Amino acid sequence: MKDMGIRAQWVKPYVVTTKDSDFSDALQNILQQDFNPVRPNAVWCSDITYIWTVTGFVYLTSVMDLFSRKIIAWNVTTTMDVSCVVNTINKAKARRTLDQPLVIHSDRGGAYVSREYIRATKNMQRSYSKKAFPWDNACIESFHSLIKREWLNRFRIRDYQHAYTLVFEYLETFYNTVRIHSHCDYMSPDEYEKLYQQC
Repeated sequence: MKDMGIRAQWVKPYVVTTKDSDFSDALQNILQQDFNPVRPNAVWCSDITYIWTVTGFVYLTSVMDLFSRKIIAWNVTTTMDVSCVVNTINKAKARRTLDQPLVIHSDRGGAYVSREYIRATKNMQRSYSKKAFPWDNACIESFHSLIKREWLNRFRIRDYQHAYTLVFEYLETFYNTVRIHSHCDYMSPDEYEKLYQQC
């Protein structure tokens, strides 16, 4: 370094400049990592993940019912905008009976703090993870890791249609209906919810 005239430089330490001043009071963590509700449709959680394809990334938005870990709605899109979240929420609402209070938990991503999302969830209690703290949304984060590890990573995914087909196959013919979960007393999410209804 001396021969080349290179000298170490002092760099100013990283300073946090974003403190969520606009959201610190409004975006409350209602869930507080209580991942075991006592009934279906008590707590939903949602998130978006990337799926690599040969022609570019596509995005999977999922809504999970924490009671059974069932994915009650999902959507694969070519862009990551507010509509992909809102459309998935609307699918979930159409498929479930919402006659009791419901908490919906997410991270603080732009789609989840948008006006459109707030309108789509107006009759729900919105709960948000702390900033840069993924453990608050661990169940849906774990699911997105699982679908990639168990299924998607086996394939060289060609494009959007290929990705959509693979997600459909995993969710609708395996994850919700067949795959057992220790959380569900080693039943599938569908079986666990059916047992609850019978009881």
